[in-house]
Amino acid sequence: MSDAILTLNAGSSSIKLAIFDLAPDGRLSSWRRGDLRETGDVQRFRLRDADGAGIADETWNVTGFEASLSRLTTRIGNELAGRRLAGIGHRVVHGGAGHRMPERVTPDLLDMLEELAELAPLHVPHNLAPIRAIARDQPDIPQVVCFDTAFHRTMMPVARRFALPRSYEARGIRRYGFHGLSYEYIARQLAALSPRIHAGRVIVAHLGSGASMCAMRGGTSVDTTMGFTALDGLVMGTRCGTLDPGALLHVMRQDGLDVDAMERLLYTRSGLLGMSGISNDMQVLLESRETAASEAIDVFVYRIVREVGALASVLGGLDALVFTAGIGENSPEIRERTCGQLGWLGLDLDAAANRRGAAVISTPESRVEVRVIATDEEAMIAEHVRDLPMLAGDPVQPAGPNR
Repeated sequence: MSDAILTLNAGSSSIKLAIFDLAPDGRLSSWRRGDLRETGDVQRFRLRDADGAGIADETWNVTGFEASLSRLTTRIGNELAGRRLAGIGHRVVHGGAGHRMPERVTPDLLDMLEELAELAPLHVPHNLAPIRAIARDQPDIPQVVCFDTAFHRTMMPVARRFALPRSYEARGIRRYGFHGLSYEYIARQLAALSPRIHAGRVIVAHLGSGASMCAMRGGTSVDTTMGFTALDGLVMGTRCGTLDPGALLHVMRQDGLDVDAMERLLYTRSGLLGMSGISNDMQVLLESRETAASEAIDVFVYRIVREVGALASVLGGLDALVFTAGIGENSPEIRERTCGQLGWLGLDLDAAANRRGAAVISTPESRVEVRVIATDEEAMIAEHVRDLPMLAGDPVQPAGPNR
């Protein structure tokens, strides 16, 4: 019987999954990838094989997370085809100051992570829900959590600190950074594709519904655009990015908003959706003729360009810019508009290479190499599960939400 590793990336309205074959020599190879998403009042389950060909597209009339997860785990079990699950890896967005490496799931760890849920309310509760359900139903299967904040542990104190009384820093109020699994994967890819670039000064732009950028030197994080929460930095699909805190205080006073209402405004009603009033989907906005759509895109690009300048100054120059994630990988127009404003860095875009989706989209004369690299957070999680020693110990016991 061969071994396999399952990865689960649970979001607010979807669960992404991947099954990797684990060879005796430790090599990982993709077997299945899929997702379960809410579509109106139903769930849509899609599954692809290792070559990306669709092998399932199903509509599930189930209600509630527990029922959806139960059906999903049954479906995954059918796809294992005799493979033994050696471990399950999960993405957890926020690990706080105390969780800097992947960790084996224990009841105590889950309790600690529950306390961090308020730092990423759109993500952490959903990240933890399948872990608890699997721990209850299949306690003998080792589970591993991988933190998006862990990659940024190399940031210097000066890049982590807020200008607040020091007592707040002692309570964990500091800049953490996110999208770390994506950045870690890109750093490893760069090491294989171009050791020279990997060793140098690189900015990676993870542009998707959630968006951030990371300045790397030698494949490690020097600084990033997100901070204490995943609200900070760039404009995102429904999240605001960087705001003047005084504007928030003003809106709360003027509109009489409590904390929960402000949270909903900043996380779910802002960003591209809020500015355009049309959609949080970049492709929809690019195809729209509405002025508000065009203005939202302008702000999205402007903020990227501004942050590239800031991160390049922190690095002391720039050797490469890498685009990744949904928009970064699939939108030549956003890449072109961004790079068109960065000529002062010596960046020269090859327009034809960009349009056809080449791996390198800068000209040979460009002082800054520009690449497009598809990210793979699931592969990164699987590697962490494989590499973490599964120490002997009691299996995780069932735990309620307030355990």
